[in-house]
Amino acid sequence: MKTSDPGRMLFCGFFVACVLMTGVCAAEQASMPPVLQQVFNGHKVPESSIGILVREVGADEPLLSMNADKPFNPASTIKLLTTWLALEELGPAYTWPTEAYLNGKIERGVLRGDLIIKGYGDPYFISERMWRFQRQLRMRGLRSIDGDLVIDNSYFSVEQDDPAAFDGEGLRVYNVLPNAFLVNFQAVQFYFMPDMARNVVNVAVDPMPANLSVENRLNLGNGYCGGYQNGIALVAEDPLNRDHVTLSGSYRKGCREYALTRSVLTGPTYAYGVFRSLWEETGGTLGGELRLATLEEMQTKTDLSTASDTRKPFLRATSPPLADVIGYINKYSNNVMARHLFLTMGAEAFEPPATLAKARKAAAQALQRRGMDFPKLRLDNGSGLSRNTRIAAGDMAAVLLRARQRPWDAEFVSSLSLPGLDGTMRKRFRKEEMTGQMHMKTGRLQDVFATAGYVHARSGREYVVVILQNYAGADRGPGEEAQAALLRWVYEQ
Repeated sequence: MKTSDPGRMLFCGFFVACVLMTGVCAAEQASMPPVLQQVFNGHKVPESSIGILVREVGADEPLLSMNADKPFNPASTIKLLTTWLALEELGPAYTWPTEAYLNGKIERGVLRGDLIIKGYGDPYFISERMWRFQRQLRMRGLRSIDGDLVIDNSYFSVEQDDPAAFDGEGLRVYNVLPNAFLVNFQAVQFYFMPDMARNVVNVAVDPMPANLSVENRLNLGNGYCGGYQNGIALVAEDPLNRDHVTLSGSYRKGCREYALTRSVLTGPTYAYGVFRSLWEETGGTLGGELRLATLEEMQTKTDLSTASDTRKPFLRATSPPLADVIGYINKYSNNVMARHLFLTMGAEAFEPPATLAKARKAAAQALQRRGMDFPKLRLDNGSGLSRNTRIAAGDMAAVLLRARQRPWDAEFVSSLSLPGLDGTMRKRFRKEEMTGQMHMKTGRLQDVFATAGYVHARSGREYVVVILQNYAGADRGPGEEAQAALLRWVYEQ
């Protein structure tokens, strides 16, 4: 976000406005810690581009407030609102089902027809759970499939955008789009291993979808390891289907094993490819191909005199509970999981299929029922991967304070990152007295940097802290320096 007056020094003109309007601003200015003011002044950060609220849990007045009522882009810290509302509306024990149906009968372990899988938006259907899902199919007598794998992903009705639309990085996992039957976040890990004897670079892919083609054009060069992606260029020949990946460049002999995680294929084709590869690895066969259809469409075509009843699930698997899922969302800032959670709230509130409009309406009504009026809130997709999301620091702090009063506050707080120990803050405040003394959520986009959560001060007091920075370079050194100064100051209170 660009400011209209980037050369303006912090607090210039701010004091005048405070005198003309209320004494509250003057109090805010007086309470600004000098160490934080020094950072902002040193980087010539305009005061209009920063929102801060610091408040002790249980206190009536804030310890520090700056532009607390002004909306800013919060980046991934908006996940705090998404996950808290999900706990409130769905409950910590909420789970997502995934169902398998038979469009045919099993004869001596062979399904004479299609296997139908209906997804309900499970955000954590990873490869290990796909393997367990297939194992349960085998335990029920299914060994081979004559027909197609039919995927019903109609529980989400979301426009299939270009995954590169946000920032041009369509292969990055943070840009994965929601899909009601999403497997393994649609990600694969490429492992690169130099083979000195053969003078080549060996590449392994895990998981390896059966329908993905990987072309290895890498050269093994002399020299030290380094450079962007260790010299590897990874390109999808077809940026929409992404079923053929080419690897090129010079991988240095000084490099040891190296890994890159990227998104390939599309939601349905990835799910099909992983299902097929795992099924065949364990001796199963799949005679047909991928087909997209709804369960209802398949039911109308089923001849019940010759086939199994598609109205009854052959297998129903459930996800981990919501209380576990929000830990992956907040600690590691998983965008597609947050988007699935947001859409799920819409489907639960207004019937499927889920849409962004339903999800936004469900969130707004949930806040209203709790007497939380956030007129400046602008929700986009619930993950923070957006240039349109807005929230005020004061409103974000209100969410954090309210969460501390609810029965599942322990589940919510424990989902946040512990600085110096885990999650997105594992590399910050390491080997300091503050290590592990905060539960925080970070958010970063180009020119946006935000942090929000709880600081457990040296005095034993607990503070809610929100800082939202929207200005050129906020996501780099100046923004991180300001946040570190603020958090250290609060810890000393």
